Amino acid sequence: MSNLLHVKQAYTGKVLKTLEMHDSEQVNSMLETAQALHQQGALPIYERVNILRKLADLVANEHEQFSQLIANEGGKPIRDARVEVTRAVGGIHIAIAEIQKIQGDEIPMDLSAAGAGRKAFTIMEPIGVVVAVSAFNHPLNLAIHQVIPAVAAGCPVIIKPAAVTPLSTLRLAELIAQAGLADGWVQVALTNRENSEKLVTDSRVAFFSFIGSAQVGWYLKSKLAPGVRCALEHGGVAPLIFDQYTDEVGFVNGVVKASMYHSGQVCVSVQRVYVPQERADELAQKIADIAAKQIVGDAINEDSDLGPLILPKETDRIESWVDEAATQGAQVITGGKRINAVSYEPTVLLNPSKQSKVSTHEIFGPVVCVYGYQDINEAIADANSLDVSFQAAVFSDDVSKAMDIAKKLEASAVMINDYTTFRVDWMPFAGRKHSGYGVGGIGYSMKDMLEHKMLVIKN
Repeated sequence: MSNLLHVKQAYTGKVLKTLEMHDSEQVNSMLETAQALHQQGALPIYERVNILRKLADLVANEHEQFSQLIANEGGKPIRDARVEVTRAVGGIHIAIAEIQKIQGDEIPMDLSAAGAGRKAFTIMEPIGVVVAVSAFNHPLNLAIHQVIPAVAAGCPVIIKPAAVTPLSTLRLAELIAQAGLADGWVQVALTNRENSEKLVTDSRVAFFSFIGSAQVGWYLKSKLAPGVRCALEHGGVAPLIFDQYTDEVGFVNGVVKASMYHSGQVCVSVQRVYVPQERADELAQKIADIAAKQIVGDAINEDSDLGPLILPKETDRIESWVDEAATQGAQVITGGKRINAVSYEPTVLLNPSKQSKVSTHEIFGPVVCVYGYQDINEAIADANSLDVSFQAAVFSDDVSKAMDIAKKLEASAVMINDYTTFRVDWMPFAGRKHSGYGVGGIGYSMKDMLEHKMLVIKN
């Protein structure tokens, strides 16, 4: 088996860089290094803050270089890649703010005679070695969300980036070292599946952070050593319920962006849109008219609205799912065909079967489904019918009705008059049911990477 990793340009397939992968001995060495650093103790908070401030400046200074790296290795359109880099810099600043809030509490002891004559308080300590497995779709910002909370909390961290998009993470690690963090505190593991599993399931790991498919995430969670804490972030089949909304033009344009952004390769991408039955044909056509105008091409091109899918096999899968839906009765309003090995037309489907894969599985492609409903409770029931649940949305000019629908939707976050894709990096971000475990968001991840220790002093 080859020990080389060929990182390719997402659209052209041209090799961007060839990297040596790490073997099991190197994985063990990484864990030894990380464990030894944890045992030595974390840097003082002010030193971590200074390193993160320098890092934020270093990443900002390479804004365009990172943007091009994201577009080339990950296929995210360059305009959106620039937004990702801006978010990444902001994420570092969020960690700087959060680290300065870390504090314990005094615990009253004399609430009963048993505790009298004692003083007690908690302190916060780094949990230990953090291992993170990341995804391809936001190669810099996801690394920020997994690595920077660990650095801020004082934990050594080993991150395994997606095999198709390791370059952004590698450059981030270089800049972290340049900012002054000593060798070994942040390590990047380039590993095959077998060695990745060895890394994740090792008993020296204290916290496991995973972003990726539910199948892999839940499997790895089942293999963790006893006592290992974890956070898993998987995908959803995000529902949006449309009641009535004055700005329909804005709504339609937003649906296209929220379903087609990064060619739909986003864990909270709008996939299921429920609209009143009598409006279904009309609204599906309006969405299709805008979707059909999207420019699909190489992500590095300034005019590309949609870049490629991450691998040819994903194009094959999406083609198969859409063909199945059409065979089972869905109307293809626009799209429905592959463009080339890594590109698929922006596609709008009307009333696919509720049993079709496009209705039940995360498509992770430029496909949005529109369903007509007779009664709002029917739409809510359909939205809640799957074993995945992440973010959801409702559009209505009737705020009371919107609030009622939001309360009934099974989701970790419900956006009212906004899209399922909305996120800021300081908010809690989590899947329910099969869509995840634990809570993401930079400050929330930092809390997961810290442990309470109580000190009790007897007078």
